[in-house]
Amino acid sequence: MEKYNLKKELRRFYSAKEKPELVDVPEISYLTFMGRGEPGGEAYNEGLGALYATAYTLKFESKKKGRDFTVMGLEGLWWWDSTNIINLEEAPPRETWNWMSLIAVPEFVTSDKLEELRPELVKKKGKALGKVKLERIHEGLCAQILHIGPYSDEPRSQRKLHGFISELGYRLRGRHHEIYMGDPRKTPPEKLKTILRHPIETA
Repeated sequence: MEKYNLKKELRRFYSAKEKPELVDVPEISYLTFMGRGEPGGEAYNEGLGALYATAYTLKFESKKKGRDFTVMGLEGLWWWDSTNIINLEEAPPRETWNWMSLIAVPEFVTSDKLEELRPELVKKKGKALGKVKLERIHEGLCAQILHIGPYSDEPRSQRKLHGFISELGYRLRGRHHEIYMGDPRKTPPEKLKTILRHPIETA
């Protein structure tokens, strides 16, 4: 059985350079889990566990029906209660951060299938799996940059990205998007790769 690899299908949107660039992102299906609290905190980790448990359950069920697929890596949307804050350097205390963790899935993974499996998922894996949703997100025109280094050093790349956006006559809209290209449990902080992306519009 051939395994469907969504990352190959959407290769253009899962690669970036250390030089800022524009990219027009199509509508993509995601498993999502929304929460509030510091990155790596209890609520955040609970969300990751629920997302991955759901993703792999859907994968194995799909494989039984003859359509296997590769589970994608983690992504995240981040925002704060104040719409005036746009830079990580200005961010409020981490326990007040809002986030939505994401895992992209093929279009043949449907909400109907998720709802069919949900009662068993909640029973076996816990109530948190009841908060996982399947959503279609269309970011459209965005600017992005590849950040290499620890997450704490992201403001360095974010300043470069925001400068690029302003120079082209655009402004930010929507939510800050991060695509995690490495596993922080296995990769030295200085070698971590993260795509920083932000939807934009004409200023």
